[in-house]
Amino acid sequence: MLANVPAWFVRTFALLFGLLFGSFLNVVIHRVPRGESIVTPGSHCACGKPIAPFDNVPVLSWLLLRGRARCCGAPISPRYPLIELLGGLLVLAIFELDVVRQPPDAPLLPLVATATGNAGLALSLLAAAFIDLEHMYLPDGITIGGAVFALLWTSVRADGGWAEAAVGAMVGFWGIYLPFIVLYRVIRGRQGMGLGDAKLQALVGAWMGWRAVVFTLFAGAIQGTIAALVLLSRKGKIEEPEAVRREREEALAAGEPLDPEEDPVALPPGEGLGAARIAFGPFLILAALEWLLFRGWLLGHLPILGADVLP
Repeated sequence: MLANVPAWFVRTFALLFGLLFGSFLNVVIHRVPRGESIVTPGSHCACGKPIAPFDNVPVLSWLLLRGRARCCGAPISPRYPLIELLGGLLVLAIFELDVVRQPPDAPLLPLVATATGNAGLALSLLAAAFIDLEHMYLPDGITIGGAVFALLWTSVRADGGWAEAAVGAMVGFWGIYLPFIVLYRVIRGRQGMGLGDAKLQALVGAWMGWRAVVFTLFAGAIQGTIAALVLLSRKGKIEEPEAVRREREEALAAGEPLDPEEDPVALPPGEGLGAARIAFGPFLILAALEWLLFRGWLLGHLPILGADVLP
């Protein structure tokens, strides 16, 4: 029973779990887009020297080293402690909602299983957001792999069921693919969203149901539009990431065929809000995390999402 476990223990475990896996996310974000193994070699500096364990403590090491590598003095991006801190706070918030605040007489194992799964989802989405921001693509290992895992995980979760997960995955994928890729291309001659966004919504639907898909799409669109307008007002244009430009140049120099539906570097950016290419995945992910953390409040204040569609 939940009452047998002190709340401070759950919170401490969750925070440390999130910080440690946040450190691992930095490896995923750096290596996956480059096709490198996330297992070997171990963490190493840009100069090639291995990073000692005492210099690899989440957040604390960066602060003690004042943002510079011990071996060569090279600057360490503040992105690294930021991701570690975000990982810790996300997992802490999820365990607070899914475990600590549940009834004291609730069975512990299903609550921990649900919280652990939700924490894994949040951390995976965090990694995908930063990869998309830098490279404008969402890894299939996270989107498709996460959707398949969500369907299998329903048997041990304290909420949801297989039928709802399957419906959510289909609504998520086809709700993006048909209108924003197929129909949009027929009307405007180009796709409005990437195939990775459709796969991402399949993951959201498989894990959190069709309501989360609807909320994520609309909330993500609103937040993405606001961000695009802010960028346009401050810079006059939306610049694509340097990594995307470099990857396009390398692909063209090598004579590799580029498919606009599959490859985010296939097309150069257009001008203006309607034509500019901006990574939409991070805004979908932000909305998905908002649903994950505030779903109870959202269901209570958005009646349109409260109706059941499954018996």
